[in-house]
Amino acid sequence: MSRVIHFDLSADNPERAAEFYRDVFNWKINKWDGPEDYWLIQTGTEEEPGVTGGVAGRIKPEDTTAVVFDVESVDEVSKKVIDAGGAIREEKKAIPGVGYLIMCRDTEGNTFGIMQIDESVK
Repeated sequence: MSRVIHFDLSADNPERAAEFYRDVFNWKINKWDGPEDYWLIQTGTEEEPGVTGGVAGRIKPEDTTAVVFDVESVDEVSKKVIDAGGAIREEKKAIPGVGYLIMCRDTEGNTFGIMQIDESVK
C-alpha cells in the first residue's frame, strides 16, 4: 500500500509563501541545497512526526498543491496510472540523493506525484 510521504506547494513567490507557513503553522522551512530553487518544509518533530513538504515556484497557472506517494517503481506505477485513465504530467525526473519522481494527473484533473526512493541517484 502506498502512503503519502510528501506534499508540494506552488507559489508565485516561494520565499513569501515560506514566511506565511512559518508564521501560521510554525513549520521549519529552509532552502534546499540541491540544484533547484526549492524550500523544504518540516511539519513535525521527533516526538510528533509530520509529513515533509516543500515550496517551489509556480511553473504552470494550474499548479497548486500536490501530494506525493511512495512507490516501489515509478515506471510500473506510471503505467497503472495511464491504464486507469490518468495521465503523466511531468516525465520521470531524477532528484539527486532522493530518488525518482513522476508527476501525474488523475481522472478528475488532480495532480499527484509518485516517488521511488533511491538515495544513490545522482
